[in-house]
Amino acid sequence: MVQFDKKLVAVLNKNCDKGKIMNALAHMSLGLGASVANKDNTAESKNELRLTDYKDADNNSHKNISEIPFIVLEGNSNKIRELRKEAIANNIESVDFTNTMTVGTYEDQIRLSAQTKEQDLEYYGICLFGDWDSVSQLTKKFSLWK
Repeated sequence: MVQFDKKLVAVLNKNCDKGKIMNALAHMSLGLGASVANKDNTAESKNELRLTDYKDADNNSHKNISEIPFIVLEGNSNKIRELRKEAIANNIESVDFTNTMTVGTYEDQIRLSAQTKEQDLEYYGICLFGDWDSVSQLTKKFSLWK
């Protein structure tokens, strides 16, 4: 079995509408991928996600699928808030998504986010990418997404 140096985890708010959660997961995944690939703009940082082109039997390419398992866990807004703080304190790459990012246009969302104190945000989710053991330690209290 392959041992990975890095771990990729999403923790999603189990109390939110599934459509909103899928939207949040898509946005967070895109943002996290960009953050990891661009953090120092080297080939090594772009390869950290271990993106591979899978080929099918007809020689069609299915591009940029990570070899690293993407583990999806569940929690509530307050637990996600705490996880975010721990990730920041431990310098673990993360992207989160909140309720203020779903209202009106993106301009409305930016404005509403700027007007909302962090303690008043409802967290829909967070994605983490970092050292396998460090991410495992921070996320061990969460259950698998059901």
